[in-house]
Amino acid sequence: MMVKPICFLAGFLVLTLGGCSGTWETSNAGTNSAGTPVAVAIVDPADVLITEGDLKEPYTVIKDIKVTVNKTTVFNADPTKEQVNEKLRKDAAKLGADAVILVRYGTVGVSPMSWGSLSGSGRAVSRAR
Repeated sequence: MMVKPICFLAGFLVLTLGGCSGTWETSNAGTNSAGTPVAVAIVDPADVLITEGDLKEPYTVIKDIKVTVNKTTVFNADPTKEQVNEKLRKDAAKLGADAVILVRYGTVGVSPMSWGSLSGSGRAVSRAR
């Protein structure tokens, strides 16, 4: 019966090729609610403030963003809050935001598509200058 060798080969390829990368990411930044790309100001991701709280200064809300960092194999380390923050910074910078506020983190878990994932969400904002 040919089913077992094909399943074995498919599983082997997934594990072998999955070892080439430690994590993969998803996000919803860079488009508006209709899915159309949005032109924005250039912001360096290193300059984006990440906070779990709110700001005491005035700001303009740009967009709520959500990211997920996944590990690709059982042998990679679990995703960290630092990796989620890095992805939030990159996505916020793409939107022209200089801060992500009200940041919340999910829990590390295993899913059918990942050996472990950690999600994060927050509100991308532009602070008054």
